[in-house]
Amino acid sequence: MACRGFIIKWGKANHFRIPNTISRSSRLNPFHQQRCGFRCEAKRTETKTGNVPQQQTKAPPPEAGTPGPPPRPKVQRPTLFRPLMFTVGFAGCSFGGAAILQYESLKARVQTAKDGEELEKLMMGSQDMAYWHDWWNQLSNFQRQLLLLMSMVDDFWSSLTEGQRTATGIIAINAVVLCCWRIPAMQRSMIKYFTSNPASKTRCLPMVLSSFSHYSIIHMVANMYVLWTFSSGIVSLLGKEQFLAVYLSAGVISTMVSYVCKTATGRFYPSLGASGAVMAVLAAVCTKVPEAKLGIIFLPMVTFTAGHALKALVAIDTAGLMLGWRLFDHAAHLGGALFGVWYVAYGHKLIWRRREPLVKLWHNLRSPGGRGSTPGGSSGVRGGGGPGGPGH
Repeated sequence: MACRGFIIKWGKANHFRIPNTISRSSRLNPFHQQRCGFRCEAKRTETKTGNVPQQQTKAPPPEAGTPGPPPRPKVQRPTLFRPLMFTVGFAGCSFGGAAILQYESLKARVQTAKDGEELEKLMMGSQDMAYWHDWWNQLSNFQRQLLLLMSMVDDFWSSLTEGQRTATGIIAINAVVLCCWRIPAMQRSMIKYFTSNPASKTRCLPMVLSSFSHYSIIHMVANMYVLWTFSSGIVSLLGKEQFLAVYLSAGVISTMVSYVCKTATGRFYPSLGASGAVMAVLAAVCTKVPEAKLGIIFLPMVTFTAGHALKALVAIDTAGLMLGWRLFDHAAHLGGALFGVWYVAYGHKLIWRRREPLVKLWHNLRSPGGRGSTPGGSSGVRGGGGPGGPGH
């Protein structure tokens, strides 16, 4: 009985000492705690026999009713149902909002053109150059310099293509987020909302915000350079509004693919960056214009076709995903590239060309009782360009 009481007391002591051996960093990580919290070897009983080596001693077998070692808990995989529903809903809202934005933009252009013609007639009929000369002389030197600077900025902005102007806004948002990463007081919020991780409690909102988040300046410069390079081509193919919908949807979809791969492999680590959305833009342009010549900024003498570049990037990311490379989020790269190829091949016909009922509904809501055509006629609904042009 004394031996039995000693064994039970020894087992309980070891059973309750296990959680105390867990480090503070392990307590903060539930998945690490599940995998490593109960891997504690039982202490070997010391023998006082002089000639018997310690390796040959064996612990006495537990008697009936003695509690054995606790079973190893199973690692619970995070559920991805909510992120999946968020991905579908966000992509649908992005394309719906893009269709409405195109309608409002076309309506504003028509109204601006009418107002401009009326203003020009009014100025030509009532004013002359002497009026503007006197007005200019009444300004101070600072006001003149400010007007000249604004005129130079306006000329530079007008010289950019529509795609470059759209990419400039995206680059500005990424630059602001990069500056926020450098503020110590915002580190906790940035990690929570601007990094995507399927093991985190907040999983849906970071799918969007992480697409505009870069911690490294080199990472942001590389992504934004590729976006600037291909922005003119993608906007000329899809139009500004449709491009924004594709870019936002690609960021969320690529993160969703990354969630699936991380959950399947059990490698939970945070990711951030616009690489998935940029890969969708690059893949869409390379798929539509595969014979276009591309080059490397530091090696201008090396040129290759867009189709070969896309195949090489997909092959590298596939190898990185299969071999478990952690330098980039290769699953997000592949998800963005596949979405870009799919949208140019099939998605444009399935989604964008079927937006007319939504635009008509919005037009009726904007003008109650009016059932006329949208601004610019049917071209207002079907404008904005697209793969293959209006004839395909």
